[in-house]
Amino acid sequence: MNTPNKITVFRMFIAPLFLVIYFLDIKYKMLISALIFAVGAITDAIDGKLARKNNIVTNFGKFLDPIADKMLVTAGFLALMQDGLCNIWIVMLMLTREFAVTSVRLIAAAQGVVIPANIGGKIKTVLQMVSLIGIMVIGEANSIFSLGWNMPVISNILLGITAVVSVVSGLVYIMDSRKVIDFKS
Repeated sequence: MNTPNKITVFRMFIAPLFLVIYFLDIKYKMLISALIFAVGAITDAIDGKLARKNNIVTNFGKFLDPIADKMLVTAGFLALMQDGLCNIWIVMLMLTREFAVTSVRLIAAAQGVVIPANIGGKIKTVLQMVSLIGIMVIGEANSIFSLGWNMPVISNILLGITAVVSVVSGLVYIMDSRKVIDFKS
């Protein structure tokens, strides 16, 4: 296994670690969780750059990288949903998009075609990760400094924007996939 793929696998272990820390009853849990989540997010950028720079992009990496991203981001949504900071419909939109895109990838794979993430998917992932980290940091600051901000409203606005971008990028991905795979077989 090459180094970028090892980094991707490492990100898969960050997701459950993030959840464990998030659900502990400890001081500064959101800040600590945000830092752990940020480490996972940074590995997403590192593994792809290393793979492209060293010309070691693999089909394994093309499949595993999006799964690792989904694990991390889904962990973030679930954590925020548990605390009332993420509406269930936002999670439903995000998961529906992910299942639809993954289904298209599986159809393509069955036909011997690998469809990597497009720029819309990459923007979606960055937006999701930045939003989740930002919400946790803002939430911690709100708690520490007793700012009185309405965190569910702030969080759901940020995640609602992210959900719209996610759905649009998914629709674009599915439409583009029609050019390279046969949906009739």
